[in-house]
Amino acid sequence: MTPAKEVGGDFYDLFLIDDDHLALVIADVSGKGVPAALFMMMSKILLNDKAMIGGTPADILGFVNNRICSGNDDNMFVTVWLGILELSTGILTCGNAGHEYPAIKRAGGRFELIKDKHSAAVGTVAGIRYRNYEIKLEPGDSVFVYTDGVPEATDSDEELFGTDRMTDALNVDPDAEPEELLRTVKAAVDRFVGDAPQFDDLTMLTLRYFGKDGKQ
Repeated sequence: MTPAKEVGGDFYDLFLIDDDHLALVIADVSGKGVPAALFMMMSKILLNDKAMIGGTPADILGFVNNRICSGNDDNMFVTVWLGILELSTGILTCGNAGHEYPAIKRAGGRFELIKDKHSAAVGTVAGIRYRNYEIKLEPGDSVFVYTDGVPEATDSDEELFGTDRMTDALNVDPDAEPEELLRTVKAAVDRFVGDAPQFDDLTMLTLRYFGKDGKQ
């Protein structure tokens, strides 16, 4: 995560709900600076607490959306991608509240965007019914999620980095360790942007699945 200002509105998290379920979340709050950071912290706590109580990503997003809408006088919102991975089976149940498309790499393959169905961002309209979808991960598969600070990074000619350059960077060495993948994408963004100022937070998260007998 590289914030555009001293404090940012992006956040990511991963935590065990129980011995067999790992939650992954990445989100982008509207606005920047201290107000976005405070809204981010509230959203993060609500997502974490509801996930630990239980429910699918759709249930969790719906609950958090209603809670935020009930006192959202500043009309802020947050885009969220939330996945819950069942470690024993590799089934990743996901929900997307207005966030960027995730990228998936199958074992021995290359990263590709999964153009999942978006629902509205959290905090926009109360009562939204969010939807789940599933991705079946096999040992060696990887997931890459990010905020719009990556594809919308802008050079001095006001050209966007874009998702094509992002997947090209991921596929320079798609089998690299997750930490190296993140460094490669960040370096590609930095080269593209050059001396242009950073206008948005840049946040990325990647996971490789090793199967029920491995380590995530």
